[in-house]
Amino acid sequence: MRVTHLSLTDFRNYAQVEVPFAPGPNLLVGRNGQGKTNLVEALGFLSTLSSHRVSNTSAMIRAGQDAGIIRARLEYNGREILAEVQINRTGLNRAQVNRSVIKTRELTRYFSSVLFAPEDLALVRGDPSGRRRFLDQLLVLRTPRLAGVLADYDRVLRQRNTLLKSARASGLRTTQLGTLEIWDDRLVALGSEIIDERAELVRLLAEPLGAAYQAVAGENHGPALLPLLSILGADEDAAIEAGGSGEAVPSGSVSTGSVSTGSVSTGSTTGESFRTALAELRRKELDRGMTLVGPHRDDVIFMLNSLPAKGYASHGESWSFALALKLASAELLRRDSATGDPVLILDDVFAELDLSRRRRLAAAVTGFEQVLITAAVLEDVPEELTAHTIHINAGSVVDG
Repeated sequence: MRVTHLSLTDFRNYAQVEVPFAPGPNLLVGRNGQGKTNLVEALGFLSTLSSHRVSNTSAMIRAGQDAGIIRARLEYNGREILAEVQINRTGLNRAQVNRSVIKTRELTRYFSSVLFAPEDLALVRGDPSGRRRFLDQLLVLRTPRLAGVLADYDRVLRQRNTLLKSARASGLRTTQLGTLEIWDDRLVALGSEIIDERAELVRLLAEPLGAAYQAVAGENHGPALLPLLSILGADEDAAIEAGGSGEAVPSGSVSTGSVSTGSVSTGSTTGESFRTALAELRRKELDRGMTLVGPHRDDVIFMLNSLPAKGYASHGESWSFALALKLASAELLRRDSATGDPVLILDDVFAELDLSRRRRLAAAVTGFEQVLITAAVLEDVPEELTAHTIHINAGSVVDG
């Protein structure tokens, strides 16, 4: 898969811009603040319906405008597609494919990309929410139908939390108890599927993650992913409070053997463990007015040399881990996809790497069908990645 043309209207600092892209490496170069990252952010949003920079989509609309438009021509297996999304400051966003209106969440079926940016260091050092979001975005890219499962789970979670808050204020009545049990059934059904899908994804990432880390870092530090499940007792609040203190991995982890089958380590099914956890925490949930177990409270610990990377890994090791995680994701997508390689996007990466790591990264990405790179300094990027260079200045394409 590759992008042949990107068109933006009222997106970030662009009133209107047209950018052609070539197969293989494409380098967007220009001083900081000129709009390079805005271009790749737009493509990332088209693929995942989220930004790697902001959580509020209205921040991507040009100041003073009511909407911004991202339009990209895509090509794979000899087929051409025009994918568009209109980001509205108020109201729902709108999407089209080949000028036909579709549900916005269906866009992920048509465009696959993997973006790495300096913000991704938070995957290693940040809170669990970022790691959950990473796994779920990759799940949807691999299996688009899971977008619906995740959306339904969020809806059920909100409804259940509303009921718990109401019960906390008024005392749990018999009618509310029956309604809560109905929401429990939906929560367990949807949540168990998400937990099992994430476990399988973690298993599949293991091999390409090890290869990617060694390719980037030049050393084998045994990178691994260790899921922590709230239904087995992992406490998100305690994990966040522990932060980078170097404390031992908390309870609720899944053994390597159980991850490979997507089942929980107790030997029971995921759904049974989920129901047991809900029953045990019923009183605590009513006291707090919120759902305390489920995939929305899970985490995955990144391990290096058998220790949590958060709290033990150096800056360089953390950077290499985050980059390797994205390269492993791209490798997994290219193995699974019938549409070819995902578009690999590297936003301001090479400035953070020494010369040897730059060369190793260049060697690792040159095999992808299309790679988009941003850099402030042309000399930071290995020569083999500069064949198609696009200069960006003040929201305009200077030449290409």
